[in-house]
Amino acid sequence: MLIAYDSKTGNVKRFVDKLDLQCVRVSEDAEMNEPFVLVTYTTGFGQAPQSTMDFLKQRSHLLRGVVSSGNMNWGMRYGMAADHIAELYSVPVLMKFELSGTRKDVEQFIQEVHNIDTKVDTA
Repeated sequence: MLIAYDSKTGNVKRFVDKLDLQCVRVSEDAEMNEPFVLVTYTTGFGQAPQSTMDFLKQRSHLLRGVVSSGNMNWGMRYGMAADHIAELYSVPVLMKFELSGTRKDVEQFIQEVHNIDTKVDTA
């Protein structure tokens, strides 16, 4: 499964760098022709970044799940970008992680992606 990611402060980039998966940075010219899981960050007061939303306008039909980084200091707004994207595009929130994630977060992410891959293969 392809991983698309958007990173502002480097936390999401550090997270995906821990993965042994094919990752593509969110950009206007990113070529996407296969299903992907999105990893993004939460900005402002719980919003998804505009760069992520612009990316999804043309590629949401390939989106299979969403993950967001955040900071637990924001309480109920922690990782809300994933909640917004999941609701807008009817995909599951696979998980949320704080800052650049822990080893356990990476393991959970890999398992979640594997579960999605299995569903795609049997569909």
